[in-house]
Amino acid sequence: MGPITLTLVAILGVLLIIVLKKLFERSAAPATPSGPRQDLANLTVADARVGDSISVSGAGDNYSDLDFTVDRRSRYEAGEKQWFELSGMHGAGRVALEAREEDEVEVRAFLNGLKLSLEDLGVSEDDLAQIDERQNTADNFQYDGKTWYYRLSKEMGVFRDGQTQGTGFYGWEFIEEGGSRYLSIRKQEGEPFAAGVAVKLNPADVAVFRPA
Repeated sequence: MGPITLTLVAILGVLLIIVLKKLFERSAAPATPSGPRQDLANLTVADARVGDSISVSGAGDNYSDLDFTVDRRSRYEAGEKQWFELSGMHGAGRVALEAREEDEVEVRAFLNGLKLSLEDLGVSEDDLAQIDERQNTADNFQYDGKTWYYRLSKEMGVFRDGQTQGTGFYGWEFIEEGGSRYLSIRKQEGEPFAAGVAVKLNPADVAVFRPA
């Protein structure tokens, strides 16, 4: 083997070592996440997911903070409108926050879940059917010493924790005179009517914490 051949072999050997070194360095380097990193110190309700902790200022007993861990995150649909619900256990009961992003973020809290029956509300299934047929926002009924005005009723769907297959139900929504609380009534096929009262929250009063 001549000197020129030996020189070429040596050069190729050096180039091969350099290439292998670059490949090794590239594979050993940690993967860089794509997109901007989420600011975990300033999470909002819209960022919350299963496993996060939520604290609602002044919403607990005697105006204490209400704290719970999200164990369900569900997406709701009603026509073109969409919103999502964050739910978890607080004490012996379940609480849920609804977040709606329209002109601005609106947050509602079902602090006692959906435990009310039609008998509790003093309305019948026939009453709801007639209200649904009329679709008249002047319709109202009395409950808890307050007047509740009809807002809407329609077929709705719920998709649990990112599932593509949803569950349908029929829902009615009423608003308290003065607009401080909402009353939701739901009827899923084969299940009894379920209702609950939601209070409107200031989104700034809801803090979201993600475990490290």
